Amino acid sequence: MLIKKKVKVLILFTSGTNCDEETTFAFEKSGAEVFTYHINYLKRNKRLLKEFHLLCIPGGFTYGDYISAGKILANELRYYFQEEIKEFIKAGKLILGICNGFQVLCKAGLLPGFDEYFVTPLVTLTFNDSQKFECRWVSLRVNHNAKTPFIKDLDEVIQLPIAHAEGKFFTDKETILNKLKNNNQIVLTYIDNPNGSVWDIAGICDATGRIFGLMPHPERFVFSLHHPLRIDKIYGLKFFINACEYAKKEL
Repeated sequence: MLIKKKVKVLILFTSGTNCDEETTFAFEKSGAEVFTYHINYLKRNKRLLKEFHLLCIPGGFTYGDYISAGKILANELRYYFQEEIKEFIKAGKLILGICNGFQVLCKAGLLPGFDEYFVTPLVTLTFNDSQKFECRWVSLRVNHNAKTPFIKDLDEVIQLPIAHAEGKFFTDKETILNKLKNNNQIVLTYIDNPNGSVWDIAGICDATGRIFGLMPHPERFVFSLHHPLRIDKIYGLKFFINACEYAKKEL
């Protein structure tokens, strides 16, 4: 069921972002009113952020993924928008990072978000074990103990497409992994790990559940025709519908 009342979504893009239009379409199909702002525009109008219910950083290769994937945009968030984003989070609003956006959230220190935000990064996304770009459909296990609104009513196992070269979720600190597990912040895991992610991690949320990042692309599965088997359960669209329903109810 689509949302009747408009939820305002801000999609942030910059040089190298290439999934903003698909993500816009997915949110609009879910009933949201969507605005796409270039980061330079938002730098000149920082207070605009508070007008939105959800901030989304979509997929792509921001700034050519120089240095490392998502690092430059992550640094921009830390330098230009730290206070505004902290206010956004404190207001109970949602943040979604997809693929490159997930990389940005981790490298900005917004995820895993145990106790505070914009800390020194505790986890990262790095080069796939295969040392090549992985582009395929994958099966994922959904952890319904994770208290994030994005996964409401999803099946235990879902399918989504991936497309990344630096999708390996990594930390060498067992304490971080155990904390993610014990806090139920591991939201999605790969069933057949395509990139070597530790503990098969494909997506995590912060301690509140309102900041969510994942490597797979839900915006690329919003019609049954997108799936190679034309299945009826359109798993990708459900993430966006859930986000809009939560924002309508809670914000």
